[in-house]
Amino acid sequence: MITRRSFLITSGLTALASTRVFGANETVRLGIIGAGQRMKVLLDAADKVGLYQILAVSDVYAPNRDAVKERSNGLATTHLDYREVLEKDIDAVIIASPDHWHVPMALDALKAGKDVFLEKPVTHTIEEGATLIRAVRSGQRILQCGMQQRSWTHFRNAVDLIQAGSLGRVVQVRSYWWQNYQRDWPKKPVDQQALDWKLWLGSAPDQPYSQEKFFHWRWFWNFGGGAMTDLFTHWIDVVHWAMKTDQPRHAQMLADKYVFDQWDCPDTIQAAFRYPSFDVVYEGMMSSSIDDGGLEFRGTEATLKINRGGFTVYREDVPRDQNPILSERSYRDGTIDHLENFFNCIKSRKEPNAPVETGVAAARAGHIGNLAYHHGGQITWPPKA
Repeated sequence: MITRRSFLITSGLTALASTRVFGANETVRLGIIGAGQRMKVLLDAADKVGLYQILAVSDVYAPNRDAVKERSNGLATTHLDYREVLEKDIDAVIIASPDHWHVPMALDALKAGKDVFLEKPVTHTIEEGATLIRAVRSGQRILQCGMQQRSWTHFRNAVDLIQAGSLGRVVQVRSYWWQNYQRDWPKKPVDQQALDWKLWLGSAPDQPYSQEKFFHWRWFWNFGGGAMTDLFTHWIDVVHWAMKTDQPRHAQMLADKYVFDQWDCPDTIQAAFRYPSFDVVYEGMMSSSIDDGGLEFRGTEATLKINRGGFTVYREDVPRDQNPILSERSYRDGTIDHLENFFNCIKSRKEPNAPVETGVAAARAGHIGNLAYHHGGQITWPPKA
């Protein structure tokens, strides 16, 4: 009988991930930039971490600002312009704006001397990556990328297994993520009088207000990058982490708009990426959510299948009725641990679990996939002169 402990020991793995404890008597003073649905999820996770105060919030939509002010028990000041938040006496900001605002907001926050939690993808273009890294590394500020798998206990344990050689030589990683945007998710009607659309657009080309773009901005090139910089970004970060590499040499992408003609970005994708010693494939669509999302690391001795609910390991030399030989379930959302790590790093000044380079590399892989889509389905990276 192969137990979790014996498997780890025979794999040469003796140290597992641990969760650091947040100081019970210390309060982090936060500024909130971009107060939509994703920010609500982040703050719900922060509530489970420890003491923090929201002192200021900015959003271009008044109801979002008001919701965070109410959440702070009236303590937070509300602002239309995020730069006013950066003038406050705060320790850090959490940024959860549309993608095209990520780097400008992060750069201003770093310049203002604030630590930053930056939602993924951390960049909207490949070129922004070097700028963001330079801004973080030239100063003394903490920047945690919103790649919560880096703090999720079972993902950390799975990466340790892979790096310990427990799967043998991994030559292929399969990733997938299926969601269903045809579902009738309830949305409150937008009060356009309470929305500053011009400010929401920012550096994007001027265009009339669109409710579809306001709610589903990820699927329009001006504001996001579709599935490749939203969903795939999470999974390729786990691949980079586990395989100790961060840039593909070649990408191919077969993608179409079969369901959502109103979007810019494709809703159905099959993509392949060639790294120095292994391949990564990704597939997904936005009108079927059966199986959700996950990864499969296929090695010469074993295969590890993982998603946000846990992982399982299947040995090649074990009869089918005795597989999987190892499994681990997730006991809580890794976003909680990720916020905890960020708060701890604000005080300790240690490197966070998802430093800037990891977020830039994960976003870059998604951008490369999109470039392949725009260039006839394939691209070599870096591009040949």
